[in-house]
Amino acid sequence: MARKKIREYDSKSLINKHAKRLANLDLNIKTAQINASTNFEALAAANPWLLQTKLVVKPDMLFGKRGKSGLVKLNMTYDEVVAFCREKLGSKVVINNVCGEITTFVVEPFTPHGAEYYVGLGSERDGIKVSFGACGGIDIEENWDQVAHMLIPTEEVDNINPDHFNKLLGTHAAHADGPAIKAFLDAALKVFEQLDFTLMEINPLAVVNGVALPLDMRGELDDTALFQNTKNWHGAELFPEPFGAKMSAEERTIRDMDERTGASLKLTVLNPNGNIWAMVAGGGASVIYADTVGDLGYASQLGNYAEYSGAPTREETFAYAKELLKVATRPREGGDAGRRALLIGGGVANFTDVAATFAGIVDALRLYQDAIRACNMRIYVRRGGPNYRKGLELMTEIGKELGVPMTVNGPETSMTRICADAIDYVEHGAADAVNGWMDGGWMHVFLNLAKLQKNRVRCENSESQQQVHSRTTSCEK
Repeated sequence: MARKKIREYDSKSLINKHAKRLANLDLNIKTAQINASTNFEALAAANPWLLQTKLVVKPDMLFGKRGKSGLVKLNMTYDEVVAFCREKLGSKVVINNVCGEITTFVVEPFTPHGAEYYVGLGSERDGIKVSFGACGGIDIEENWDQVAHMLIPTEEVDNINPDHFNKLLGTHAAHADGPAIKAFLDAALKVFEQLDFTLMEINPLAVVNGVALPLDMRGELDDTALFQNTKNWHGAELFPEPFGAKMSAEERTIRDMDERTGASLKLTVLNPNGNIWAMVAGGGASVIYADTVGDLGYASQLGNYAEYSGAPTREETFAYAKELLKVATRPREGGDAGRRALLIGGGVANFTDVAATFAGIVDALRLYQDAIRACNMRIYVRRGGPNYRKGLELMTEIGKELGVPMTVNGPETSMTRICADAIDYVEHGAADAVNGWMDGGWMHVFLNLAKLQKNRVRCENSESQQQVHSRTTSCEK
């Protein structure tokens, strides 16, 4: 599961549309979106309410605390909204130390209301966590201890009705707003589960004329569920870039490739000036490699997060590796600083033909051989799985052919060992990660890695003991 944010406009549009279908609840949410391409006359014609009521306008840019940042405008006419948006579209603001352009606004009716509530739904390992607080609004974080929670097992969602939330609401269940809030929670839960939301947060939720109305809302979807939600998610802008993020040409190319193939191809540039780069097979392995580099204290040197999996063809792997190598070997302003390392890692594949994917990587290495040598890059390989021996032979041969220093390892070597080798080279310039493995620099990294693995084992043992204790306690009850 990959949690991806969507805009507030789309979150509200989805719950408004599907609450009626799934829970027979008519929320009657009115909302409109404004961006650089908006025709304001056409927008008003399609949404007559824009001319009939006072309005609220706010950036819809995947960041929070808009009210505290003074970016929410209230009680405005449509002409005032248009003037405000024309002035602010494309302007730069700084939010949480991130600078970015405002490109999208959401507009809604200005709704006078009384009490403000907080509602949250989130995916957990064993179900959906539902949260409620009578302390909604901009100070929710300061009042988080007043928020109540309940876990609903996924298989029980269809059997839930509004009265199941009586305990969660506590004394507010009998409040005048109680029935509306419970009906909203029931509908939100069903929409959450059916549309593969991973997060749904409404703050504040108000009750107006007996109907719960989400005034501010944010949502995240499971992007791996796109194949089964083509119809449900229709019309939504799926997974816009985070505020302040500018996707590089290489990232955009790989994203487009990922959308056209049954394989999984991912690239996120973390630090264009990083000296440790990764080209890792498998989503789980890619996280392990990134975590290990970070845990060893070199997160600031990590250039990227990358993953290829799902048995990409030789041609697909070549196209993927070519884009990654383009950014990893790019010359830097003011000349190169230090040495660079490339991790071509992965676990033991189940069905991916290692030789086929490595053949594509070899093609890309051959194409970028001059750039690899120019940036003083060394390559560290570790892989196992179907046809892996042939794949490792291909890597050994291309290293000799190109004169590029390379260490090649099979499944007998631990996955994270090459992280230590790469760090040693980048930091200490060890002449050879095999011949020079006992030097002081590598031993420092090795001891840190051993300590890290020992701590992980200790945590796993502790967690296992807690699970056993939990099961025993449950049985005793």
